[in-house]
Amino acid sequence: MSRYSRITGTGSYLPPKRLTNADLVARLASSGVETSDEWIVERSGISARHFASDGVFCSDLALQACNKALEAAHRKPQDVDLIIVATSTPDMVFPSTACILQGKLGAHGGAAFDVQAVCSGFIYALTVADALIKTGSAKCALVVGAEIFSRILDFKDRGTCVLFGDGAGAVVLEASQTPGILSTDLHADGKYVDLLCVPGHVNGGEVQGVPLLQMAGQSVFKLAVGVLEDAARAVLAKADKTEIDIDWLIPHQANIRIMQSTAKKLQLPMDKVIVTVDQHGNTSAASIPLALDYGVRSGKVQAGQTLLLEGVGGGFTWGAVLLNL
Repeated sequence: MSRYSRITGTGSYLPPKRLTNADLVARLASSGVETSDEWIVERSGISARHFASDGVFCSDLALQACNKALEAAHRKPQDVDLIIVATSTPDMVFPSTACILQGKLGAHGGAAFDVQAVCSGFIYALTVADALIKTGSAKCALVVGAEIFSRILDFKDRGTCVLFGDGAGAVVLEASQTPGILSTDLHADGKYVDLLCVPGHVNGGEVQGVPLLQMAGQSVFKLAVGVLEDAARAVLAKADKTEIDIDWLIPHQANIRIMQSTAKKLQLPMDKVIVTVDQHGNTSAASIPLALDYGVRSGKVQAGQTLLLEGVGGGFTWGAVLLNL
């Protein structure tokens, strides 16, 4: 008998501290950096973002999202035998944020590890969890995207600091006799490393390099639109589906213009695209599960529908997952 994986619950969490564009403009002005609400909205579609408070870590955000996902799936932490956390902002160098999260959940004994693919991280993590479930290595997985990007932003660079926020999203992925995840597609090209990176590291207890986000915006935009279309068409072809079969496109919430361009290339109207970037900005690996949970809890995304999830991020990494909810 064939073995598949299905999403049985979703959850998300945004830190209480919410900054509107006006709030951020005032903060930047005090440092001599000029921008405006109009400038930010026009270029990104973002109106607000959430920042974690001091003393709050990536695993704390993940814990809140996981608890909601487990509740939605009618599962307990003890049922979980696999935890994969996609993050670029881990609690510490090691152990993994997944192991720290496992301890906070009280879910002992199962495999737990992090995936680092930046904004494509959740797509990578979901693909790995699907494979492990299909091979019988796991039965019930928590797949998480969690980030605190506010701590790696250069607030003297208005081209990047206005785009990102903090948050976490999670899904419970379980073994099933009926197909849930239909196809996946992952890629990377390391020649584009310098387009989006945080070129700093710790050596002897001191930071070397630049420990803040650096991005070549125009180049990232052009590359993102192309590879997202390619990944979308790849998962559709693998599942013997076409654009007509897509009920919802749930893309990485980076920039409304990238999302609009991708939808146009797939001949999808924007009313079939889940958009949350306006309310939380680019939350990197957390953005797709945040958008998915919003879609489910708002009643837009319903059981039985076909969803196309896709992301692109530093590395350069990109990928897509096609699934039936």
